[in-house]
Amino acid sequence: MKNRLKSLVGLSALAFTFACGSPQSADAQNPPRSTAGFAPANLSGLAIATFAGGCFWAQEEAFEQLKGVQQVVSGYAGGAKANPSYEEVATRTTGHTETVQIYYDPKVISYQKLADIFFTASHDPTQLNRQGPDVGPEYRSAAFYRTPEEKKVLEATIAKVNASKKYSGKIVTQVVPFQKFWPAEAYHQGYYRLHPENPYIAHVSAAKVEHVKQAFPEELKNPL
Repeated sequence: MKNRLKSLVGLSALAFTFACGSPQSADAQNPPRSTAGFAPANLSGLAIATFAGGCFWAQEEAFEQLKGVQQVVSGYAGGAKANPSYEEVATRTTGHTETVQIYYDPKVISYQKLADIFFTASHDPTQLNRQGPDVGPEYRSAAFYRTPEEKKVLEATIAKVNASKKYSGKIVTQVVPFQKFWPAEAYHQGYYRLHPENPYIAHVSAAKVEHVKQAFPEELKNPL
């Protein structure tokens, strides 16, 4: 019990000092904001999935590990404001949540498999308006569907996971129609790999990525 309390205290202290994308945890000398050109140049044969599961740094890296995933882009979705900045999203007035857009080959990995990984490994879908040390609606769990078939997959997966009692609580993920995805600033793209020394990456993000790798080793581009 004491060790668990010490861990929680340590995590709280870390959260106080560092948060996903915060000025303290990101490079203070970031290049100018840009939203252009992050998607694959050739989308032929690719499908797109859009999920929000807390800090996009970890989500981007976790899904990048999977066979059939060509590219993952960090960004914002779920709100009304056009072309929001990180700072605007952090004010909690835009309605957006940190999101990743996944460009994948459906012949290699299915939408169902991505949904399984999202709901069981990449984050905790039972946490309302937060993920671990990151608190607020901008870190809420959400799945954005493009077709009625995707909606059915998401709802069936939620029902399956809830019935399995994997989590002590019920899944609170929003299942909503996709409207618009806005790529995040250039410095957020690939941030996990570019800044392994970052305290937030080392103490928070890395565990999430490792959890996906351990839970779905057969789906990895580079087997364990």
